[in-house]
Amino acid sequence: MNIIEIYNKYNLPENLQMHMLRVAACSNLIIDNWNGPEIDKKSILRVSLLHDMGNMLKIPEDSSNDEDFIKTRKEYFEKYGTNDHELNLYIGRVEGLTEKEIEILNGKRSKENEETLKSNSYERKICAYCDQRVAPNGVVGIRERLEDAKVRYKNKTFSVWSNEEKANHLIECSLGIENQIFKYCNLKPEDINDKSIEKYIEKLKSYEI
Repeated sequence: MNIIEIYNKYNLPENLQMHMLRVAACSNLIIDNWNGPEIDKKSILRVSLLHDMGNMLKIPEDSSNDEDFIKTRKEYFEKYGTNDHELNLYIGRVEGLTEKEIEILNGKRSKENEETLKSNSYERKICAYCDQRVAPNGVVGIRERLEDAKVRYKNKTFSVWSNEEKANHLIECSLGIENQIFKYCNLKPEDINDKSIEKYIEKLKSYEI
């Protein structure tokens, strides 16, 4: 089954599909320009393409007036509960991610940036970094993306991004991850942008999971 068929199986809205395709495309661009330690390229792409499958639970109720979307969102809560990260892991397993890939998926979250920076896994670093480069409307710089997270989650006490000191530390860790990656990549961070990933998005739409 290709990735678009999987997205449609879970009735994911187009913007969520595009987010995961963009993240995978950024990962693919890095992979194609990698000259560092050996990495599991297949796992990076599989995790990137499936990393936010549970994010229907995070989409605000008032984000759409579409009746099908509202119905699907309600069904998600009834079937899966309220924990989007646990749902990401669950759907990842259902769709065939290996335990190694589940470990990458579990560890790549932005709130784990300090651990990712210290990790020896470049698969985890690349997956985390590319996710943090993709804003709702496309690819942006890492600092811009995470400063935006501070604003978006400012009043949400459950989020580490609502704590200024912790958020700033996570941003510095993400910039450190960026340095680690580009030490072994024939690119500069600014070479990863909406134009440079276009061809990868189209190719990845037929990627078989």
